[in-house]
Amino acid sequence: MSVYYTLCILAAMAITIAFVNQYIMKIQTTIAITFGALIISILMLILGKTTWPELQEHAITTLETVDFGEFLLQGILGFLLFAGGLGINLPAMKSQKWEIFILVIFGVLISTVVVAGGLWLLAQVAGIPLSFVYCLLFGALISPTDPIAVLAIVKKLGAPEQIAIQIEGESLFNDGIGLVIFLTIFAVAFSGTEATFGSVLTLFTHEAIGGIIFGGLLGLMAHLMISATDDGSMELLMTLCIPTAGFALANMLGVSGALAMVVTGIMIGNWTRYTGFSEQSEKYLDEFWHLLDEFLNALLFLLIGLAMLLVEFHWQAWILVLGGIPLVLAGRFLSVSLPYVGFRRFRSYNKFSIRILTWGGLRGGLSLAMALSIPAGVKLGANGNIELRDVILMMTYAIVLFSIIVQGMTITPMINKAKAAEKAGFPIE
Repeated sequence: MSVYYTLCILAAMAITIAFVNQYIMKIQTTIAITFGALIISILMLILGKTTWPELQEHAITTLETVDFGEFLLQGILGFLLFAGGLGINLPAMKSQKWEIFILVIFGVLISTVVVAGGLWLLAQVAGIPLSFVYCLLFGALISPTDPIAVLAIVKKLGAPEQIAIQIEGESLFNDGIGLVIFLTIFAVAFSGTEATFGSVLTLFTHEAIGGIIFGGLLGLMAHLMISATDDGSMELLMTLCIPTAGFALANMLGVSGALAMVVTGIMIGNWTRYTGFSEQSEKYLDEFWHLLDEFLNALLFLLIGLAMLLVEFHWQAWILVLGGIPLVLAGRFLSVSLPYVGFRRFRSYNKFSIRILTWGGLRGGLSLAMALSIPAGVKLGANGNIELRDVILMMTYAIVLFSIIVQGMTITPMINKAKAAEKAGFPIE
């Protein structure tokens, strides 16, 4: 089956689950799709191990036609981040710029180190000889919050503006710094490259700063072209060129296409929206991108649920999986609470801020895609019967599922308490 036909069938499955969810589970759509796909995966595994082995083999073969990492990182990521950037209120984000900057830079670093140290200790207990550089690699890929998961779940719950701006801004920008850290550790772990301050600075400048500059130039060019026509259909079609050709060009230049899409989306949503679009296209801009965003999110979260079929489970690694979930939450809590010690010296915050930022720091497809990029063949254990890629993928998948399903389904009461506190006149701590 071709990749196109596979994606058509998967899209129909996602929409069907979303439709059924309206009448049965009635939970947030992306959570319902992930949960439904997970149930399908479990049923296929059970049938494959008992009465119908051909079903499991066919399902795995079909899923393998879609390269998950390439499909996300080199494909739909541009659409999802551009759509997220369109919805950002830039004046509101400016009021939280220092909080967002510190959470993006230092928050990811703190979480990476905490998770790496804890994982190394867990590995010693489990008897798995996991070197510290591999622990750092896992810490780097799991620490950045996923902008797609956050925007798809947390943003729609209507958190207080101050908290919403922090968590949205952080999630949209921290994948850039997280990717730089991951690529640096990846080079040390598998290429024998020595990590020096100069090499890290060069990589960061080219990838992250280059992506921001490219996004600004792309946004300016798009603004000028959209402003030059009054054809509403043409204006909307031009916005499609940004996450397609613009995203592809950024990746070809070696700069962060993700950051470029966020910057361009913010420019189009906060500048061109009011000065460049005709009245007709301004009316349909949000509806058009909201519909596209919903469709691609449905497809992505279905793939996350079905990815269980591609994970090789090892019983020796279960202690790392079970310990990894609270470990990542602890790293997230420290990466938020420590910066807040400084934040509170200059400003007051909602008393539920740390709890919501910690529990709402969701992980999703980006972490899974980075885990899938780890090369196969690196053996662990005395007998070499465990692959590093399998262990990291197993931990990442468990944490992503816990993040989307458990955290995504239970964060609503926290947000409601934060909104109630502000209405009651007790918004700060």
